[in-house]
Amino acid sequence: MLYIFTGDGKGKTSAALGMAFRAAGYGYRSVVVQFMKGRETGEIKMARKESLITVFQFGRRGWVDFSHPSRKDCQLARAGLQRAKEVAVLKPFLLVLDEFNLAVARGLLEKKTALDFLKEICSQTHVVLTGREAGKEFIEMADLVTEFKALRHPFDKGRSAVCGLDY
Repeated sequence: MLYIFTGDGKGKTSAALGMAFRAAGYGYRSVVVQFMKGRETGEIKMARKESLITVFQFGRRGWVDFSHPSRKDCQLARAGLQRAKEVAVLKPFLLVLDEFNLAVARGLLEKKTALDFLKEICSQTHVVLTGREAGKEFIEMADLVTEFKALRHPFDKGRSAVCGLDY
């Protein structure tokens, strides 16, 4: 099955990683490939302690400038897709492609290449795509789509992210 977690609300990555932890609870292997993320969060630290969850990060510590993505950001995204292709051959129970939607929407990954890859693997493994701006073609292909909608966020009032809750 293909799951998509998209929208401007908080919690897409947390929901996807929750699925990986749930799968591990039943003895199933999951692989998480993060695009545009190079910083370890509490969730990633815990996932790395779980032998049934493998995490690969393909991003810098800083933010991507979406109006002018750097060559390095594009190279990292393509390397992430290549790693996803390599691990998909091993047929994990669950493959999480974190921030995949945004990487495609903002041109770090080519849409056709991404669609072709998903068409190849979705019959062998469950796939979760996270990130804002999920494309219409991906949504049409998906079995489950959840849109996370921001109604209120403490950042809007100038509050900083809280270690252990927001990262």
